[in-house]
Amino acid sequence: MLRLLLFRILLVSTLSLALILSGCQEQAAPTAPAVRPPAEVGVVTMTPEVLVLSSELSGRTAPCRIAEVRPQVGGIIQKRLFREGATVRAGEALYQIDPALYMASVASAEASLARAEANLVPAKLKAERYAGLLESRAVSPQDHDDAQAALKLAEAEVAAAKAAVESARIQLNYTTITAPISGRIGRSSVTAGALVSVGQATALATIQQLDPIFVDVTRSSSEMLQLKRQIASGTLKTDASGAAKVTLSFEDGSPYAEVGKLKFSEVSVSQSTGMVTLRTEFPNPKQMLLPGMFVRATLEEGVNETALLVPQRGVSRAPDGSAMVMLVDAEEKVAVRPIKVLRTIGENWLVQEGLNPGDRVIVEGLQKARPGSVVKALTFGKVTAQP
Repeated sequence: MLRLLLFRILLVSTLSLALILSGCQEQAAPTAPAVRPPAEVGVVTMTPEVLVLSSELSGRTAPCRIAEVRPQVGGIIQKRLFREGATVRAGEALYQIDPALYMASVASAEASLARAEANLVPAKLKAERYAGLLESRAVSPQDHDDAQAALKLAEAEVAAAKAAVESARIQLNYTTITAPISGRIGRSSVTAGALVSVGQATALATIQQLDPIFVDVTRSSSEMLQLKRQIASGTLKTDASGAAKVTLSFEDGSPYAEVGKLKFSEVSVSQSTGMVTLRTEFPNPKQMLLPGMFVRATLEEGVNETALLVPQRGVSRAPDGSAMVMLVDAEEKVAVRPIKVLRTIGENWLVQEGLNPGDRVIVEGLQKARPGSVVKALTFGKVTAQP
């Protein structure tokens, strides 16, 4: 009986120990690790687009024509015939110089002409008469030659007298000082009663033609060289006329309504600044632009018909300063690609080399993208927040 009891106790203990060991083994058995989904990244697909390239340059306005009003004869100013700041036309009378002295010169020259013409009549008759008498040998050849010489001398004196009359009349006309060009006239430096002379240092007034008006801007020679290379290679295309369009904004940032055009660029580079001067022309019918104003001109350089723009947030810099982007390749893996950029266009970089149409550039979730890792590419802006 006692043996049977001990056997039962031993059996229960053995079974209990087996159950305990089985439970421990089950608890110690490793569980399969959970599979994490690929990280989501936002991408922008490179698509060629037509882009008008432009540069914003600072400059100043200048009149297209400017003329200083100066006296061509001396005398006393009798009156001023214009209103300062007004618009005058070419040939319009501006000042009147006392003409009395010049009127007397005209009268004297006319009297000299009358005397020369009176002397011409007998000299002409004598020459004609001697020509007829020479045939009958009534006069000597010497007398005939003297008569012909006297006639030519009388004709020369008449011609000189006529020139003197014309010169005197020109001097008389110069007593009325007229506008050499049309435009806006500034303030007058003299008043009635002032004595003026030929060659004086101070101009009487200045006339400036303001419609159209020039805007002179400057840009670096390196930019000019790069622009010419792009046009030569066909990257940029210009219109048939080659006259680039230009828009303008005032110093306060407000736009100017009229559109201008590029006239020419200077043929030399400034040795002190390395800049080239460009001259643009703008219509100025309302004369909103005045000479000497500071403005900003936006110059259209050309059209890039296959431009690739990548957001600035997707471009990083290597230690040497070169630009690079991270792409999602055909195997949905992250790849690093070095690129070359030309300039910023708004919030984007204009790509010169390194990217092709269809490339998917990562611009969102860069901190989760590792070169060679598999990612899930979503359109930029549709990436969901992940823990």
